Amino acid sequence: MQATLSENGAVLTLHSDDFRLRFHAIWLRDNAQDIETRAPGNGQRLIALRDIPAVTVMSAASIDGEVLSVTFAPEDKSVTFDLGWLKANAYDKADKPVSGWLSDDITPWDSSLQPNVPTGQYPALVQRGADYANWIDNVARYGFGKIEAAPVKEGALFDVVDLFGYVRETNYGKHFEVRTEVNPTNLAFTGLGLQAHTDNPYRDPVPSIQVLYCLESSAAGGENMVVDGFACARRLQKENPDYFDVLAEHCARFEYAGEEGVCLTSRRPMIELAPDGELIGVRFNNRSLAAVTDVPFEKMALWYAAYRRLGEIIDDPAMEVVFRLEPGEAFVVDNTRVLHARKAYSGIGKRWLQGCYADKDGLRSVRDALSRKRLEAAE
Repeated sequence: MQATLSENGAVLTLHSDDFRLRFHAIWLRDNAQDIETRAPGNGQRLIALRDIPAVTVMSAASIDGEVLSVTFAPEDKSVTFDLGWLKANAYDKADKPVSGWLSDDITPWDSSLQPNVPTGQYPALVQRGADYANWIDNVARYGFGKIEAAPVKEGALFDVVDLFGYVRETNYGKHFEVRTEVNPTNLAFTGLGLQAHTDNPYRDPVPSIQVLYCLESSAAGGENMVVDGFACARRLQKENPDYFDVLAEHCARFEYAGEEGVCLTSRRPMIELAPDGELIGVRFNNRSLAAVTDVPFEKMALWYAAYRRLGEIIDDPAMEVVFRLEPGEAFVVDNTRVLHARKAYSGIGKRWLQGCYADKDGLRSVRDALSRKRLEAAE
């Protein structure tokens, strides 16, 4: 591998027979790993961009093994970079990302996942060994996971959250009960079946993790169902790109005002994309959809046709995974991606679940920390 500087020193090119990667001088300087730029303990920057000369160039560059050495001017500062790190963080990409792309650590799925539902045994998970690491990775990858052999006790769902994060309290409290009620404030507390949906789309930010924990389950029916919203959105895009685009380009409105003193509203697209087209979120909840006012008159008919078709895809049994929660079982779901539902259940017998919310930054933090630990151990 060779390192070549542009004539003015503003760009460095790493090249071999197999690839070429270019880096701007200002990017390399800002990402220097030396102790004057980054804190050794936590890797955080010790300087602001204003501390780096606006006209930063490179006066020298060389490679020794797997290490790149660069000297920056006008600071006359020399730093080193690991070539593996540069390759992993390269931004010089030949192909423009396609709208709706997903990162490599996300795997979309449909009903074919049914025999391989990501499942962890609670006694093994609390040991935080290999089974725990595998379960955390699968929940992050597939957007949901089931837990079995957990204790049957009130509040045990908080122990589940402790595996990866912290409870997020809402107007429903630190947790909520899911069982039949007289004159309920929310349809979730009846025996009716529910269309697959994401929870709390009327919040900003939306709770990104939901936990449901079963304590009693003697009523007939009431099976839980999950649907991958990312897979549904991409299927919609494949069938009709205009449908995908109109749901991604225009905001829906969601509202909940079912309690005294509570009026929660949000304005977000049903299909959420990052500026570079990455598919990062789905919000779908027919019960909480308010009047849509952010779609132009000329596109409202198209928007409703797209909304209808997305709902039909979500309702398609070919997209769903179904399982029944028994006492001492729970499931964790990425509420920004995976829709969940419940089949109808009878009034005979009892069905009691407890639920709560958390945020997936904790889940991803655990996954990434475990991944880095494995990589360090392998070196």
